[in-house]
Amino acid sequence: MPEQNEFERRLAEARAALAQVTAAPEESQAEPVTGESAKGLIGVTLGVDGRVDKIRVDPKAFKEGSDFIAEHVLLAANDALNQRAAMVGTDEPVPDLGAVDKSLTEIQESSLARFQAMEASITQVLGKLQSGR
Repeated sequence: MPEQNEFERRLAEARAALAQVTAAPEESQAEPVTGESAKGLIGVTLGVDGRVDKIRVDPKAFKEGSDFIAEHVLLAANDALNQRAAMVGTDEPVPDLGAVDKSLTEIQESSLARFQAMEASITQVLGKLQSGR
């Protein structure tokens, strides 16, 4: 069936594109970003995965006390998150591409098996119709 082959080809292309992205996720991830607060005395860096990678506190900030440091770590973290959101262009969470690929594989395998069963049934019915003439 031509439609089945086209469907199979397009699904295989989609899975190949998804596999390419998951094989080299660093290419599709944002770069590390650093948010700062307290005139640069405190910085929070988000890694490529979007999680806090590093917190930097200049020793000069310690004389202000722990409440000052906590407040400005929070401000720096939020600054970094805002920068990351602007880079990514969305507030939506990034989907788990591995899980998407696994689901597509399962869908493809079950769909192809069903298509093959339907094709066999149609072929059988056509054979009976043609032999009944």
